[in-house]
Amino acid sequence: MTRARTDTVLVTGATGRVGHLVVDELLRAGVPVRALTRRPAHAALPAGAELVVGDLTVPASLDVALQGVGAVFLVWTPAVDTAAAVVARLAAHTSKQRRRVVYLSSPHQTPHPFFQQPNSLRGLHAEVERLLAVATLDVVVLRPGMFASNALHWWAPQIRSGDVVRWPYGAAETAPVDERDIAAVATRALLDGRHAGGDYVLTGPESLSQAAQVRVIGDAIGRPLRFDELSPDEFRRETAGTWPGSVVEMLLGAWRATLGRPAFVTSAVKEIVGSPPRTFSQWAADNAAAFADPRLAPTRPRANDR
Repeated sequence: MTRARTDTVLVTGATGRVGHLVVDELLRAGVPVRALTRRPAHAALPAGAELVVGDLTVPASLDVALQGVGAVFLVWTPAVDTAAAVVARLAAHTSKQRRRVVYLSSPHQTPHPFFQQPNSLRGLHAEVERLLAVATLDVVVLRPGMFASNALHWWAPQIRSGDVVRWPYGAAETAPVDERDIAAVATRALLDGRHAGGDYVLTGPESLSQAAQVRVIGDAIGRPLRFDELSPDEFRRETAGTWPGSVVEMLLGAWRATLGRPAFVTSAVKEIVGSPPRTFSQWAADNAAAFADPRLAPTRPRANDR
């Protein structure tokens, strides 16, 4: 691999669904990791990671965190107001070698109807990408599709209490990607300069309907599950007060738009990592226990938790 001049990598979003896995991957590779967090006492990261207090909404808080850092894993979830100031700090590198930034974005540019629904994050991701593109940085953009772990956040509560999953659009197909594969790609992009300028849509290896995904989970936990189709209005009523309305409408629109066509599937994970991405069946088998015991599942993410 062609690495950044310094081995130190700064990971933002280090406690998120992908960020904590990137920390793990980098430590396994023997790379010094600096993890940015607002609340270090609650970070629960491996002892090998150096915790540093910082907040993307307070750009000056990054000044110490960026010292000696040659590469940054960037996850952006706050409002875009401070993005320009943050990107300017990322580009202000004392070394003659440009700093490498791997940005976790979304497939908002992908011409598949599933990814073309109105979404408040589209504009945010596009603006951060624009700022990175004109900065003096080596940038890699990662665009993961549907996360496999959404199945835990969406369906596990129902599965723990019975054998029926009530959900809309059972025929809608997605290609869930395992977060471990996203983290593996991110790590290689952080450490290997050959990926500079890359723009990769990351998906799982197969297109599966939501009903089929529920059946796969049933196979993994050794208990047949039934998919009970909800109408969009029933879904709205059942999520009212617990889900943001904008997220509900975005998901309903995306599932409706993809009916009758397979999910968008890429080979990017295999091309970058060298091995095929994990199947949804593999993911379900590895996480089977979490469908029985809520203590083994991650906390419910925010709509923009990456």
